[in-house]
Amino acid sequence: MIHVSSLSALPAVTESLGDFDLLTLLSPSVEPHDWSALARARHVKLSFHDIVELNPDLIAPDADVMRAILDFGRDAAEDRALLIHCWAGISRSSAAAYAIACDRNPGYEAEIAHELRRRSPYVTPNRLMVQLADELLGRDGRMSEAVARIGRGAEAAEGEPYQLPLRWPI
Repeated sequence: MIHVSSLSALPAVTESLGDFDLLTLLSPSVEPHDWSALARARHVKLSFHDIVELNPDLIAPDADVMRAILDFGRDAAEDRALLIHCWAGISRSSAAAYAIACDRNPGYEAEIAHELRRRSPYVTPNRLMVQLADELLGRDGRMSEAVARIGRGAEAAEGEPYQLPLRWPI
């Protein structure tokens, strides 16, 4: 399973997991954190802003970021959970979870997007991240279209933690 969380819910989510790999997706302006209390096997930290249009004053997700996210999913051990978090657990982390699930399960883009919405009414996957993953994975727009179909999530300052299956069909 892929576990998705906000930064503030991270300690509670990690308590429920055994061995896990952690993917941190935070803005460059976020204060440094001490991650030593989290008993993770592997920790990948990526720093970029949660934007969907380029802005010269902000760091946008790019192809290198998406390659690192996909590599995180590909390098995962079978016996460890994947835990992805961003600030609110709504946009960047959901886009990353969606991209990893789509990478592992070609042809299930629409089903994964619908399941993402079913499991969390708050998620609004970052469209730029999804578009970049769609291009890198050669999905011809299917990922972007599927995320557009589920639409924007319910308004929330922070999402509730949720899980997304890693293998399809479920």
